[in-house]
Amino acid sequence: MIISWAGLCVRLFQVQILNGHQYQSELKLQSQKKQFIHASRGNIYDRKSRILTRNIIHFTLSVNPNKVQNKYELAKILSEKTGSPIEKYLHKLNSKSNFEYLERNLQKEILGTLEANSYPGLKIERNYRRYYPHKEVAAQVLGYTNYDGIGISGIEKDFNQYLKGARGWVLKTKGWSGKVQYKSGMPIKKPVSGNNIQLTLDLEYQSILEEELLKRKSETDAVSATGIIMDPQTGEIFAMASIPGFNNNSFSTSNPNYHRIRSITDQFEPGSTFKVVSLLSVLKDNGIALNDEFNCENGEYQYHSIPIRDHEEYGMLTTSQIIHHSSNIGIIKMIEKVGPKTLYNISREFGFGSKTGISLDGEIAGKLNPYMEWSSVSLGQIAMGHEIGVTALQLATAYSAIANGGYLVKPRLVKQIIDENNNVVYNEKPTIIRRIANENTIENIRKTLRGVVTHGTGKNAEISGWKIAGKTGTAQKWKNGRYSNDLFISNFIGFFPYDDPQLLAFIMLDEPKQPFHWGSEGAAVAFRRIVKRIINMDDYIVPPKLEMDEYHYTSYDKDSSEKKEILALKDPIQLPPNLSTTLKYNIKSIVPELRGLSMRKAINILHANGFKYKIKGNGQVEWQSPKPGAIVDKETICIIGMQ
Repeated sequence: MIISWAGLCVRLFQVQILNGHQYQSELKLQSQKKQFIHASRGNIYDRKSRILTRNIIHFTLSVNPNKVQNKYELAKILSEKTGSPIEKYLHKLNSKSNFEYLERNLQKEILGTLEANSYPGLKIERNYRRYYPHKEVAAQVLGYTNYDGIGISGIEKDFNQYLKGARGWVLKTKGWSGKVQYKSGMPIKKPVSGNNIQLTLDLEYQSILEEELLKRKSETDAVSATGIIMDPQTGEIFAMASIPGFNNNSFSTSNPNYHRIRSITDQFEPGSTFKVVSLLSVLKDNGIALNDEFNCENGEYQYHSIPIRDHEEYGMLTTSQIIHHSSNIGIIKMIEKVGPKTLYNISREFGFGSKTGISLDGEIAGKLNPYMEWSSVSLGQIAMGHEIGVTALQLATAYSAIANGGYLVKPRLVKQIIDENNNVVYNEKPTIIRRIANENTIENIRKTLRGVVTHGTGKNAEISGWKIAGKTGTAQKWKNGRYSNDLFISNFIGFFPYDDPQLLAFIMLDEPKQPFHWGSEGAAVAFRRIVKRIINMDDYIVPPKLEMDEYHYTSYDKDSSEKKEILALKDPIQLPPNLSTTLKYNIKSIVPELRGLSMRKAINILHANGFKYKIKGNGQVEWQSPKPGAIVDKETICIIGMQ
């Protein structure tokens, strides 16, 4: 008996002390199960906090074929629920593997009352699937996730680390029957939801842009169409799209060529829209003035080894007229005055040949060879917008510098990233890269671009009552070692109001049929339609600053749904009693609309209208006091709240 007890004690010592950790691990494996809890993926919103993505519940059905007893019955039930052929499931259930997926992304209404414990070997896992409620709208920018919820395109991929969150886990106990359940006191780690991302995109602007691009592509029989709408003052991108697009809810069934963000991944020769770079090159050091004249040779000119032709027969044109009428001969004669080094340096100042720095992967730098490598005709070719590769975003950013007074700004797509506790974990502030020219030079260029629309090649972009400035571009495509006479790029880029630009839009049509290959006939028409819809829809756009006897516009009071008419000083009948005399002697002034503007723009408008100001907060103007349209004494302090 003593020997037996001694042997038992030795064995207990061995089990509990020497091999205790091993048996504890085996016990946990037999009696406990660690289940992971998926984190909810962060959502993406537009600038006005309208949701662009959703997470919807779905179910994944997997199976261990070796444990399924009645395979035909299970296959039949699944076939009835999903509509898929019964052979599909029988093939998987008869597999020699220990694991097979039966269905993924199955919705609750399809799954019905099917339960995993009804069929040994069947596993039903509840997950979240990404859903895009606006389907094709902004699909390329948003991107998409794979079946495992990992971003593989667009914002979903580039900001996956912010969006994905961190999964949690819970320990559950196993009963004798194999049933797994959670008991109070068992260890648990809660999942951390992904961060939400607010973009600078405006859902309405994006929808308008895509609708009009699709319409114009169809009308012109173009291969594709690309567009950008942005704020030239801050670099914020309000809309960016390429047509054809795709529905990212069913990305696997669409053409992969439609998935890329062409505005940053595709380069093209811009043609005459690049002439603004040539114009700054000749104006910057006061070597050439806007009223200097050049002989445009009646439309034909031999430039070294290549003939140059204009679309019209022009004789003597001033510098500004050369831009108005987009004379190739005139631009060559102008640029010959300054040489290749100056044109190259100014092109680099505008950002061509380098990435813009937008927070998206896949951006290319374009093509701009060093001027030492240029041929004898490269100076003239590049001045016309050939022999150079640019992206849509590069061109829009360059024109933003013309619109905002000479500052090259970094384009922004991500406004801020917020965690589940509403703390800002990342944001992008307006960034000035450099100043490319002084205000006087830039003002001369803006006036010239205004002339392009009023009496030049950009007439089709004009909108009554609004001062649009811009430039048309028509470029022959390079094919089979030469410039094609049949394939063209039609593009237009413009901003408004030209004296205080608030919006800039770029439109490009790839290979439209003639006569829509001209920038004036193809892209400019789409620009006008887009801008007109935005003006009619959005009170973010401040009406043009007119002279006192012309000041008249309609606005919406954001604090009410009432549409009100601001006093039309042009017509004295509409003025209240005794007010016309008061205004005549400049004692009173109308409070301008400031909401939605940047601090700098708001201050400039208040100063120009004779108001003092007091600023609260930072960002964009969210509210103001007095309200827009109120007639108050000049020198009144206007309080503006920034958000």
